[in-house]
Amino acid sequence: MTLKFTASYLEDSLELFRYYKKLAERAMDQVTDDQLTSVLDGEMNSIAIIVKHMAGNMHSRWTDFLTTDGEKPDRNRDSEFVNAPGSRHAVKKTWDEGWEIVFTALSPLSEADLGRTVLIRGEAHSVMQDINRQIAHYAYHCGQIVLLAKHFQAHEWESLTVPRGKSDEFNKKVSAREISQR
Repeated sequence: MTLKFTASYLEDSLELFRYYKKLAERAMDQVTDDQLTSVLDGEMNSIAIIVKHMAGNMHSRWTDFLTTDGEKPDRNRDSEFVNAPGSRHAVKKTWDEGWEIVFTALSPLSEADLGRTVLIRGEAHSVMQDINRQIAHYAYHCGQIVLLAKHFQAHEWESLTVPRGKSDEFNKKVSAREISQR
C-alpha cells in the first residue's frame, strides 16, 4: 500500500478495505480453480468458503447499517461454511457483491457520522467502532486467503509484498524514490 498522508478516518478506512480486497484478489488470482475449494484438513475452510463467509458478513453488517441491526434476522451464518461457490466465476461474483455492499454503505458517510450509534447483535457501537471491527475481521480473513494461496502455490508463489530475501533491494528502491521526490 502506498503511503499517503490523510487526516480523514473515512478516507483511510476505505483505503484499508480496498488494500485488503486487492491483496486477497491477487492471492486468489495465483491459485487454480480446484485450489479455490481445497482444504488443508477437515477443520479448515477453503478460500471459496472464506469468501462466502465474508460476503455473508458484509451483507449482514452493511445493508442499512445505520438503521438496522448489523446481524440481520435472515442471516444464517452457519450456512456460510458449507457448499462453497462451485466455480471461479461464482467465487468472484460472491466476492464482488459483498465488497460492493461495503463501499456503497461507507462511501457516502461524513466524518460527522462516525459518532452515530449502530447495533450489532443488539449491542451499541459507534460507526467508527463498527468500521474498526470490520477492518480487523476482513484483514484476518484476507490473511487466511493469502496463507492458503501461498501454501497451494509453494514455489510458484509470486510475493504480494516485499519478497523474502529482497528487503535490502526494496529499501534501496524506496530511498531512491524518496530522494527523487524531494
